[in-house]
Amino acid sequence: MALPRPRSSRLTVLAGACAVLALVLDQLSKAWILAVMQPPHSMPVLPPVLSFDLVWNRGVTFGLLSSHAEFLPYAWAALASLIVGILLRWLWKVEQLLVAIPIGMIIGGAIGNVIDRFRFGAVVDFIHVTGYPWVFNVADSAVVVGVALLIWDSFKKPGPEQVRN
Repeated sequence: MALPRPRSSRLTVLAGACAVLALVLDQLSKAWILAVMQPPHSMPVLPPVLSFDLVWNRGVTFGLLSSHAEFLPYAWAALASLIVGILLRWLWKVEQLLVAIPIGMIIGGAIGNVIDRFRFGAVVDFIHVTGYPWVFNVADSAVVVGVALLIWDSFKKPGPEQVRN
């Protein structure tokens, strides 16, 4: 059985490009940080505001629900994969640019962290902003910005091109 065509092939391709960009930037940045640093070292980047502090996140967002149970990284990876599947289904129906781009960002970020969980059993986090209590990575940034854009879009009034009869 063939898949139905997306409502907008152009937006689907654009979202795919955003996903690939987020994924590539995430994986390249993690490869670099792992090559130059081992925990618990810290590397000042823009003192005193920004530093790179390599940590291994075995939990979900912000290290919540972390445990040393062997199966948990795979359970979180499975949950993220399920969410990616739901987002792909949503993407197939998207007709707005400001929805397609953040979906792509979220997909790319989620896949980046899933790759870490299967490779290392934990997510590589290294970006530390002074005053912000958590250390994060490029994938996390893509997911957070993508979710914020979707929330912002949900509050916009529909324009004439978005109103359906």
